[in-house]
Parts: sequence; structure tokens; C-alpha cells
Amino acid sequence: MLKAATIVVLLLLLFPACKNTSAGNINVTVRPANTAHLKNTALNIDSSLLEKAPESVQAFYAANDNKTVWTTQADRLELQKAINDVVTDGLMPNDYNITFLKEFEALTAISEEECMRYDILMTESFGKLASHLFKGKLKPSKVYYDWALSPKKIDTNKLLTQALKEHGVQQIVAQCRPRHAVYTGLRESLAYLNTLPEDKDIPKIEVSKSVSLNDSTAVVGIIKQRLIYWGDMDASASAGTVYDKATAKAVKKFQLRHGIVADGTVNSRTADALNFSRNARKEQVIANLERWRWFPYDFGERAIVINIPNYRLAVLENNKDTVQTYNVVVGKPGRRSPVLHSVLSNLVLNPTWTVPPTFMKEDLTPSAIKDTAYFSHLDMKIFRKNVEVPVAEWDSLKPDHYVYVQSPGNHNSLGRIKFNFRNSFSVYLHDTNHREYFKKPYRALSSGCVRVQDPFKLAGYVLDNEEAGWTKERVDEIVAEETTQSIGLKKTTHVHQLYWTAWMDKDGLQFRNDIYSLDKILYDKLRSQR
Repeated sequence: MLKAATIVVLLLLLFPACKNTSAGNINVTVRPANTAHLKNTALNIDSSLLEKAPESVQAFYAANDNKTVWTTQADRLELQKAINDVVTDGLMPNDYNITFLKEFEALTAISEEECMRYDILMTESFGKLASHLFKGKLKPSKVYYDWALSPKKIDTNKLLTQALKEHGVQQIVAQCRPRHAVYTGLRESLAYLNTLPEDKDIPKIEVSKSVSLNDSTAVVGIIKQRLIYWGDMDASASAGTVYDKATAKAVKKFQLRHGIVADGTVNSRTADALNFSRNARKEQVIANLERWRWFPYDFGERAIVINIPNYRLAVLENNKDTVQTYNVVVGKPGRRSPVLHSVLSNLVLNPTWTVPPTFMKEDLTPSAIKDTAYFSHLDMKIFRKNVEVPVAEWDSLKPDHYVYVQSPGNHNSLGRIKFNFRNSFSVYLHDTNHREYFKKPYRALSSGCVRVQDPFKLAGYVLDNEEAGWTKERVDEIVAEETTQSIGLKKTTHVHQLYWTAWMDKDGLQFRNDIYSLDKILYDKLRSQR
């Protein structure tokens, strides 16, 4: 049984500090009689105790005749287990009042009012927990400026009613988690990282030039230590300081897991990845878990899913089956590709390109001021109030008074086809006149739109289910004519531009370079807000 002083401190600190339901300080005295049975009794709740509770909690109790509802100990203990389990989701049990709940449950001498407060606290904790698991602890718009995902909706009161009725609190809470395999894999990744020992004593790898086969230097020993630590090399093959075939093979395995060109040499990029600490990788996984809680619960029957940091596009069917994959080029860090969800509206063959404001300000204007031949070189026309303006009359002091349109053709920045979908960022998927970019390992090179390798193959997939009878031959004929034509789409194909830098698959833990430096920002906010 808790000491009297402990109970007093607990109750005085709990309700005012946790902005739950307190209506003032509570004077508590130790009662020798065992009154624990009150926790299992439906009590009429004093209305004043609900005045500071969230509206959803007030509504819940109003629907339950303003009586205590957590009257079965098994349900109360299951809530505690569900809260403790959120460490596997990268969340903190103390955000859901776990310490206070355990203290209350341990009390054997408790008043009716304390039971009411305990009941309300459990309801608040359940609602907060279910909501955070379903749609995230933080709001994306409060963390990033270029995330446009529709808010996910959850009725926590309905879930709580079901959980208490069926005595399945843990099960109902578990169902709030994202059901994507990637999320499950991230939880496994976090669990695995937690099993690894501290790595503070492993020295950092410092390379002035690439380390490759048959090199013999002290840094090779450190490379082997880190490869063993991350599970890419067997300790039995790590003797000596010679960069042998076994080391090169292990490095290739590590590089493949990190989206690095698997050439088996340790350059600065590979050294940086090897030098990541266990705690830094844990923070990365925790940030990705939160982002997956923001992502749509269902990708849709047919969906184009782009993982921006991985420079890959996947065509998914039935929310899980990958039927096609493509390399892509995404926005550079200064012109990020936004995270969004939309639906394809139409395709445009032989598109024109209307220069966006950022490109006009940072690229077009400086180049055209140096030499107005820039316009003819790019086959760019200048318009003002829908009237074409000769280059000679262009006013370089007022470049934002014009609209700049690039004619269709192989030189066009959008290539020969673009895929439109409604969004507030004026971005789309498209072909490109710089197809050599797809050979580069670093492909954050665009002005924000996503460029697709082999876009006509993707167009074939999208058009295959349309009723208008679009064939490859018909599309090729229109492209050859160099006339601009829009093709409206009736069948729904979702577009998800997402951002995740960590996951687990059959090859183990996967990490990608955080090209927009979004992970640390999110992790810090997760830990600083309750």
C-alpha cells in the first residue's frame, strides 16, 4: 500500500498538471479500510469533474449516463499493457499517463471521487492513445510546410465502447495501428535496434580517398568492426587490416541496404552511412513510424506510390501487390517534391510547359538577362495578357509580368507526356528531356515535379483500363504528330507522393539518405511535445 505522502503528492500533481479533469486540489487522507471495490462499481460522476475534460470525453460520459465505465480490472490492466506496448511504435508511455494509472490501480484505500477521476483519466488516455496510433501524435502541417495529406478521422468513443463491451482493449488499440507491411517492418526494425549493444566505442571511419580491394590500412579494421556491428559481415572473417574479398562483399551488402551504388569500395558516402550511430538510426526509424501514421490507411485499388528519398515509383494493386516499378527524379532540396495524395485526372501528349514562378525567378530571368537568345534556344514563347510578345519587347525589369510557355517537342522540359492530378503545388508526373539523369545515383534534381523513366509504359498501364480504346499505336501516332492532346481518365488511379527513409524487407534493415533533412526535425518535435 502506498504511503500517505505519496498519495497526496500523486493526486495534487496529477490532475492540474495533466490538464485532464481537475477542479481544484484534493485533500486526501489515508483510509485504513480497503475500498478498492469502488473501482469495480459504476458510480455517478460529479459533473464538476468533467468541466475541464475534452469535449469528446464529456460526450462519451453523457452517452453512458455519466457513470464510471472502467469497472472491470481486466480492462484497466489491458489498457496499461496497451500503453506500455507503444514503445514498439516509437511513442512514450508517459504521454498516456501510465505512471499515474499504475499508482491508482495499486491503491486499496480510495474514495469515490478518486475513482471518478481515475475513470476519466483512463478514458482520456485511451482516446489519446488510439488517436495517436491511428493518425499520428503530431499534425503534419505543424511540422512540414509542403505536406498535403487529408486528415484521418477516428471515432475514439465508438472504439472505447466496443473495447469495454467486448473486454478487448488491447485488441482494439492494436487495430488502430497502420496496417501497411512497411509499418509492421518498422516496428520490427526498432525492436532489432534496441537489441544491439552500445556502439560508442567503435571509432569513426575517416577516408580521404576510397578504400578498395587489397588495400591495407588501419581504417580497414574499423570498417570491419562497423560491418560486423550492423550484421553485414561475419566476425569469423574479420581478421587483419587487409581489404579482402570478404570485406568487399560485406560492403556491397551494406551499400545495397542503404541505396548506395554497390561497388564494394568505401568512399565518403559509404563511410558516412557506416558511421551512423545506433541511436541515430533509432531516431530515424521513430520518425518514419510517425510519418506512416500520417499516411493514408488505404492506398486504393490502383495506386501510383512514390517514395521520394528512394527515387522509386511503384504501381500497387489491391493495396499491396507491386505490379510495376520505375526510377524517378524528384525535387532538389531547395525545391522539394511535396508529400500528397491525389487522383490522376488526365494525361497530356506533347505537352507545352508553362514556366512556374520559382523557375522564372531563379533560372529563366537571370539567363535571359545575360542573353535573350535563351528564349529561342528553349523554344520559349512570351505572353502578356494572352498576347504573344516579341523577345525584343521583353522588359527584363518586369519579368513577372509575363507568362512563358515552352512549345512541345523533344526539347520540352516535360518531355513527350505528363500525368496531371489535382494539387495545390502545381506539380505532376512527366517525361523529361534529360533522360541521362536516371543513371545518376543521386536524383534529387528537378524543380519539384517527379520525372518518370519509361513514362509511356506507365501511360500504357493507366490507359489499359480505360474504355476509349487507347492503344500504344494510337498514342505513338499522336506523339509523332507533335500535336498537344489531352486524354481524360475515367478510372480511378490514386497518386501518393510519400517520404520514408527506413524500412525492413527480406534483405534486412533498409535506410535511405534523408535528402530533405526531415527526420531530425520530426524526431525532436515528437520528443518535445506531450
